[in-house]
Amino acid sequence: MQTFQYLLQIIEMKYIIAIVRPEKLPDVKKALWNEKIYRMTVTDVRGAGEQKGYPIEFRGVIEEVNLLRKVKIEIAVNDSFVDSTVKAIIRGSRTGNIGDGKIFVLPLEDCIRIRTGDKGITAIGGESLELNKIKKK
Repeated sequence: MQTFQYLLQIIEMKYIIAIVRPEKLPDVKKALWNEKIYRMTVTDVRGAGEQKGYPIEFRGVIEEVNLLRKVKIEIAVNDSFVDSTVKAIIRGSRTGNIGDGKIFVLPLEDCIRIRTGDKGITAIGGESLELNKIKKK
């Protein structure tokens, strides 16, 4: 049992953060679901990038809107799902225009499922090639 726990601790996990256009969220979700990636957190955010904003007229006053509406998608995955997750996000969000967004891939030190106390790759859940290999040993 100690070997199993040790192996769970050395397998790397990643935290993927994607900032995309809000109208592309359904396409990104569909692309992720096709890759069997169902667990995600989605937040409405505002930000500034290369688009630099646009002028808007409200009651005769022109204002420069430079914080544009975006959607932030956060996903914790095991190493075997990083490439497929990133490719799915790109496939679902790319328009080829400025403002398509960014993807950040960060190391994830730990993950803990509050309900059960599971840690590491077992807490992330879903299909996991790493977890299946360990269970077979």
